[in-house]
Amino acid sequence: MKQFCTTKIYFVLLVGFIAVGIVGCNLPAQATTTATLNVTQAYQTVEARLTEAIARTPTISPTSPRPTATQALPSPSATQSVQTVTQAVTQSPSASCNRAMPGVPIDVTIPDDTVLRPGEKFTKVWRLQNAGTCDWTSDYSLVWFSGEQLDAPQGVPIVGNTAPGASVDLSVEMQAPETAGTYQSWWKLRNPSGDLFGIGPNYDAAFWVRIVVEGEPITTGTPTVTETLGPTLTPTPGIQVSGPATLQFGDLYDLDQNEVNLGGEELSYQEIAQVATLNTINNTVMSIFGPNQPALSDCQNSNLSPDPISVNNLAGSYICYRTNLALPGWMYINSLDPENGNLNVEIFTWLIP
Repeated sequence: MKQFCTTKIYFVLLVGFIAVGIVGCNLPAQATTTATLNVTQAYQTVEARLTEAIARTPTISPTSPRPTATQALPSPSATQSVQTVTQAVTQSPSASCNRAMPGVPIDVTIPDDTVLRPGEKFTKVWRLQNAGTCDWTSDYSLVWFSGEQLDAPQGVPIVGNTAPGASVDLSVEMQAPETAGTYQSWWKLRNPSGDLFGIGPNYDAAFWVRIVVEGEPITTGTPTVTETLGPTLTPTPGIQVSGPATLQFGDLYDLDQNEVNLGGEELSYQEIAQVATLNTINNTVMSIFGPNQPALSDCQNSNLSPDPISVNNLAGSYICYRTNLALPGWMYINSLDPENGNLNVEIFTWLIP
């Protein structure tokens, strides 16, 4: 029995020593496991906080970028600059619409350095060709640009319609200054938008009239009656023919008889490039005189020529002529119907004794 107890005590002690040994051997392993577990948990905690921070960060939409202070704004490329310039040029209005060229001749009346008396009234007529791509309608005007205005209006509307490529005679009433000298007046065309244009390489140059004023001024007062020793007989020219007439395109007109399409004609009335034109035939000559009714001496001393005359803008004006019978006379342009081209005139042909 004693031996059994002693053996039992040894067995308990042995188990205790083994237990203590096991515990002693396992202590470092538990510390390592605990340390390893703490590092892993710390990493997982940091990772969780990063995930939460990313989840709270707002997403930037690619369709509406909003760069932060640390982001650099992209600079435009060279291609974008070229496209912007090209687009601006493409959207600019075309300059080919409103262009003019000198007609043949450009000075239908009053060529450069024409000598006029002080105060003398005259009609300046330019012939211009529509060199653009737009029609010249009544919304276009002939306007004074610079220089001497010569008592002319600020602007004169263009009568009728002048298509691209066609020519038109533009007239304006003027008056020479009272003081002798050389005077020049520059004019341009104005489109319906108010833009000015003209002739020249860039279609922006003005055309002009230049006159030389000299001599005695024109008097309009009552003539002085002088005493004479006897009556002075001045032959009074007779009247060959006078009266109104209406011309249609294609008509032939006899200025000696005031007859239409009956033979012996001196004028033909035609539409040339949409311009109503009087053309001389059978050695007839003529020229534009102006708004005042001419006297016999005026038409006899006028610079007459066989050149055709456009009547598109001559309503209210007189034309001097000399018929194929060498009789002087005048034609008054009453009106021109823009719809059918009918021309209403009145003539007066003197009979020279």
